[in-house]
Amino acid sequence: MNKQPIDLYFWPTPNGFKISILLEELHIPYNVQLVNILKGEQFEDDFLKISPNGRMPAIIDPDGPNGQAISVFESGAIMQYLANKYDQFYTSDERKRTEVNEWLFWQMGGLGPMGGQAIHFYDYASEKIPYAIDRYLGEYNRLLNVMDKHLEGREYLADEYSIADMACIGWIKASEILDVSLDRYSHVQAWFDKLCKREAVQRGFNLANDRYNERDRIANDKEARKNLFQKNGLP
Repeated sequence: MNKQPIDLYFWPTPNGFKISILLEELHIPYNVQLVNILKGEQFEDDFLKISPNGRMPAIIDPDGPNGQAISVFESGAIMQYLANKYDQFYTSDERKRTEVNEWLFWQMGGLGPMGGQAIHFYDYASEKIPYAIDRYLGEYNRLLNVMDKHLEGREYLADEYSIADMACIGWIKASEILDVSLDRYSHVQAWFDKLCKREAVQRGFNLANDRYNERDRIANDKEARKNLFQKNGLP
């Protein structure tokens, strides 16, 4: 359907993986534009024109609606846009699509934000604040428990494999960063293992894999910390 490749503005994070995995699952051509968040490239003017919130991922589709280029920011919006355009992984059945949306927005409003804050305070923060660590790790584990109960007797979060699964898998992979064992969440573990056998998921996770472990130096790199957490006058 696309005459020209989609431009993916990417860094290997749980939100970035959502889109790299979806693009691989769709088997459509795309170019990767790395946005090095440790160097503050997400705040450069050219990127802010595409993603006003200064966050990646984002895409530019040269063959957007009515044949006109379109840029899309926010990972959930990107997933809905691509799944709608290619009519895959986002069923047209209204009842089933509602369930996909429930779990997509559950990730966007819960698993992602709580997991992100847990990673910040547990792994990135130079000052370890026990209350913050306990608060966000506790919420992350609570959400894993919600997901685990839902997945009992099910293969996927919705009726079939969908963008809801792709949205969540990177945030389950984040359990490795948080030293959270999935042993307590056997249904989540089985779901994660099943998805990780998919070749498209493997390719999505491997995109810019050499950059993934750069997070290891953030806590001791003042410039990287500033670029991630203190831009635009934020504390």
